[in-house]
Formats: sequence, C-alpha cells, structure tokens
Amino acid sequence: MVLDLFAEGATLPFIARYRKDKTGGLDEIQIADIQSAHKILLEIEERRTYILKVLEEKSVLTNELKSLIINAESLAVLEDLYAPHKTKRKTRATMARELGLEPLAKSLLSQRNFDVNGEASLYVNKEVKSTELALQGARDIIAEIIADDADLKSTLRNSFTNRSFVSSKVVKTRMEEASKFKDYFEYSENIKKMPGHRFLALSRGVNDGFLRMSIDIEIDEALTKIERKFIRNNSGAAEQVFLAIEDSYKRLIQPGLESEMRNELKAKADKDAIEIFAKNLNQLLLASPLGEKTVMAIDPGYRSGCKVVILDKQGKLIDSDLIYVHESNRLNASASTIHRLIEKYRVEAIAIGDGTAGRETERFIKSHTRDIPVFLVNEDGASIYSASEIAREEFPDLDLTIRGSVSIGRRLMDPLAELVKIDPKSIGVGQYQHDVNQTKLKEKLDQTVEICVNNVGVNLNTAGKYLLSYVSGIGPVLADNIVKYRDENGAFNNRKELLKVPRLGAKVYEQAAGFLRIKDGDNPLDSSGVHPESYPIVKKMAKDLDLPIEKMIANPALKEINYKAYQDENTGELTLKDIIKELQKPGQDPRSEASVFEFAKVYSIDDLHEEMILPGQVTNLTSFGAFVDIGVKQDGMVHISEIVDKFIKDPAEVLSLNQKVMVKVISIDRQRQRIQLSIRKAK
Repeated sequence: MVLDLFAEGATLPFIARYRKDKTGGLDEIQIADIQSAHKILLEIEERRTYILKVLEEKSVLTNELKSLIINAESLAVLEDLYAPHKTKRKTRATMARELGLEPLAKSLLSQRNFDVNGEASLYVNKEVKSTELALQGARDIIAEIIADDADLKSTLRNSFTNRSFVSSKVVKTRMEEASKFKDYFEYSENIKKMPGHRFLALSRGVNDGFLRMSIDIEIDEALTKIERKFIRNNSGAAEQVFLAIEDSYKRLIQPGLESEMRNELKAKADKDAIEIFAKNLNQLLLASPLGEKTVMAIDPGYRSGCKVVILDKQGKLIDSDLIYVHESNRLNASASTIHRLIEKYRVEAIAIGDGTAGRETERFIKSHTRDIPVFLVNEDGASIYSASEIAREEFPDLDLTIRGSVSIGRRLMDPLAELVKIDPKSIGVGQYQHDVNQTKLKEKLDQTVEICVNNVGVNLNTAGKYLLSYVSGIGPVLADNIVKYRDENGAFNNRKELLKVPRLGAKVYEQAAGFLRIKDGDNPLDSSGVHPESYPIVKKMAKDLDLPIEKMIANPALKEINYKAYQDENTGELTLKDIIKELQKPGQDPRSEASVFEFAKVYSIDDLHEEMILPGQVTNLTSFGAFVDIGVKQDGMVHISEIVDKFIKDPAEVLSLNQKVMVKVISIDRQRQRIQLSIRKAK
C-alpha cells in the first residue's frame, strides 16, 4: 500500500500524516525504510534482467544457471553467478587460452596420474618457449576458474564477513605528520566488532596517506577451504593445482573480497553516521522557538565591534547599530546605545551569537539590562548563510556581518524557519560528515528537514519561500510562485485560494494543504492540521453536536464524540482520532518554548580546573559520546562511558541536543585545547 501511494505521487509526509489508515499508522522513518528497501530491490531486479539477457545472447544460459540467477537475493550473489561468463579485459588466463593452454589446464584440474612435465612439453612452441611457461599459463587458467567459482566465493565471503580482521600500519616516512592517527599505527580488530566511527577514522588516515589498511582472514583457513573443493589426490597434477590455488587466492580472490568488505564497512559506517547526523539535525530543527517577540540580536566581535540589529515580531529588520564592549573608552557609549534601542523598540529578548567573544558580550549586556531574557544562540552556519545567495537575495544592500546578526536573532525566534536556509552540513552536528557518501547524506538530510517542517506546519502568510519549499509537494518553483502571489494579492484568506497560484494543481493542493496554516482566515479549520478533505466530517460532527464550526475548536464536547460513528470505507479510526486531536489543540506547535540557560562564570579554558562541576548544554551527539558547551570557546567531550553508570550502546539513548546537564571536568589538555568531561561523576 505504501508503494502504491508513492506511485500515485504522494509524498512521505502526506502518507505518514494523512494516510494512516492505509499504512496501519507507520511513521515517517518506517515509510522511508520501505521506500529505500524497494529502491534496492529495483536495483537487484534491473541487474538480474540485464544478466539474464546477456547470458541468453551468449547462449550459455542453462536451466540450472537461470534458476540460480532468478532465486539470487543479493547483488553479490548475482555477480558471482555472472563472473565466469563476463566479458573480461585481457588477463593472464585469457592470454594463456589464446596460446592454446586450456586443454593442459583441464588435464591438471582432472588430477589424473600422468607425467606433468611430459604433458606440458607437448605445448612448447615458438610462443610457449618452455614446459615451465606452459605450466604457468595452465595455472593462470586454473586460478581464474577457481576465482570464478560462485559457491567457493560465497563460502569465502562468509568467512570474510564473520572472521576477517581489519589491520592498519603507519606509513613510516610520515610518522611525525600522522600523530593524530597514533591509535592506528599498529592496529588490528575483528570486522564484526569494529564500530563505524572507527572505520571512518581509519579510512581518513588511509586517504590522507598516513596509514595502510588491509582486511583478510587467516591464509591457512582460506587455502584449506579452496583445497577441499579442488584438490583430489597427491599427484604431480595436484601440486600444480595447489600452486594455482595459492596464486588465485592472493592475486584474485583476496583483493576482490577485501574490496567488497571495505565497501560494506564503508556503507554500514556511512549509514550509521548519516543516521546520527539526521537524528541530531531533527533535534536541532525542532529546538525550542522563542516565538513572535521583538528581539535585539548581536553578532559579537573584538576589533570590529558587535553588530546589533532589532527585529520586529515577524523577524523583519527594523534597525541596526554597532557597539564596542572590549574597549574601556567605549563602554559607556555602547551601554547608552543598548539602552536607547531597548527603550525605543520595547525589546522583549536579546540573542547573542555564541562564537568568538560571545560570553564576554553576554556579560556586558547582562550588566546593563534588567528583566530582559538574554539567550546565547548557536551561530554555527551563520557566516555561511551571510555570504550565501539566499542572504544576498534577502538583504542585497546589507553588510555580511549585519546579515549574520539577523540570522542569529531569527534563529532564536524560530530555529526551523532560519536553519532551512543553511546547508545542514554547515550546522555543526554529526560526525565524519565529509567522509560519508555525499549523495546519500544529502538525501537523508533533505528528508529530515522535510519531515520536521511538515510536522511543525507552516504559516502560509508569513513563511519565506525557503521554508515553503520543504512543504509536502511544493518545492522551490511553487514556493516562489506562492510568495509572488501573496505579494501581488495580499494574504491568503483560505486554503482553497492556493489553487489560484500558478502551476499549483489539485494533486499538489492535496499533498500540501494540510501542512499550511492560515490564522484568522475565513475557515477556522484552516489554522489546524485537519486536511481539507476531512472538512465534511468535521461539519457532520458539528451538526451532530449542534455547534457552529468555530465553536468546535477546543470544545470539551469533543471528548464525548464517538468517532466510530463517522467511519466509512475512506476514513478509518486513526484518521478520525487525529481529526479530534487537532480540533482539541488546533495547529499546536510540537516544540517546547525557549528558556534561558545560565553558564557558570567561566569564559576560557584557562578558567577551568579538574574536579570542577559546571552546567552545560549538549551540542552534538556521536556514536562514541557527546559534546557539551560549558561556556568556554571549546566544547567538552563526554565519552560514552562517562554518561551514565550503566552500559549504553548509543548516547542518544539518554541524551538529546540542547539538553541541560551538569558535568565534571576530568581532564584538560590546554596544548591541544581539549576538555574531557563526565556526566555520571557530576551527580
């Protein structure tokens, strides 16, 4: 059913939210997994069809081989079955066949009791100048036959998957430069036990030219498995076959399986890292918004001063100025500027970027303000936004630093609406984001942004085109058309008016309408998550309760509704429960409200000492631990073993981004600017 809905043009958010009765209530992650699994199956089927066609054309497709190919469940098995019949580039075996040595190879493989050298001498000629060259060529053919054996390849692959070791050594000529990879200078670990983050770290060392890596099983184990299949006796021919076995494994089989294992480890490590990145991004995008308040936003700086902007309740820039909080002769003037702006615009909150000079600026601002909450805002990516085409389009006449201040303020007001303008890779969460498959990373992160935007819902009359572009079914072109229509015709009064937007047809309307909100419009249901297709049901409910539609919103009588009375073949229990839930709390933002966080009075790593217990906020989660902001320039690292007093596989089991925690400083490396923290020891 899920695949049928995708085939009909439905989007992931729409299916998850408005087709629960058809999917059994599957969530976005489960639906995305089905879509991914289907994509893999399609790739396998496409490859299977191609292989069958090629083998048919070559007239080598026996009934047995066809059956094996049809029943193959993975690309690896398909390729193993195809390998013996593949058109190969010129190999040692193909050259030996061209020299007429295949009959000799077959004789050796049969391992009959015959004079090997005498048999080989029959193949000596102008091109094959000796019996040893004849035997070498025959062994090359045998080596390729062994390497192409699908059953053997499957057996050895199983050994590699379960019992191989990943090993690394330092490139001796680069030992001094490779100090950050010291843990991998002489390293070995079973492939089954190796976590993804360790493989990515090792791979980075290899790619940078500091390390060499190998993946292999014990060679005796491999040779024994091959011998069992190909060695039949102790004859002279068998000795030649054994030599071919050693060559086949070392030259053909082992490199191929090692490459497969590297690719599998990389794919698994990528998947794990991308999942962590997506989870972190999801939490960051759904961070608590301050909401519609007049905000003063400050981008801190030393020599160039602090750029101050004032944003109105809708995030529009209405004023800007410059203050200096690090020069004693300018402090009074700076304080005067802050007071003037606060009084003039009735500022309700202050946002300060948490980068360079952020804490010092916070200290100055707090010393000159009262009763106004001051927030330190994560400014990762703000500079990327400032120089982006999006920022130039929004503020063509503003300096980059002013744009950055605006972004900081808007990020406090509505993190989701502002962060969608920034490449997720620039936001600073996740691990090894530059080492993983970039196409898959982008797909996952775009999907995560789309899910978050649609879970929250979007105000149709205030959202910018970048936020609108992530709404189910819309995209950049229609988002631009919506904004242009709004600019030309004024605010939308109802959802149906969307159908007047150029190129926005009935299918897009179906996919998008439920996620778009219109406050104070013609229809009170337009401000809720109730889809327009369900409006007739709500009208029937209202009629049965003898209430006008507007009185249905948040009415206690909703608790008395017997939703089963409204079920039919198109609308089931899950949909009806969602409708009633929406009517009880229409358009409720799933995010919590922003709250001020107070750091301890520490401003640099030099203010720290071991055993200190401090408040902090989680800024990043990885598979090996968490990073916590304690108010100094460097985030501290909490290893997974220092989070709780029990074993956990994933820090995300007990921690989330922006979570407030108490930490103890357990070590400080001032030279490398590293801080080790513990949460469990701070209790």
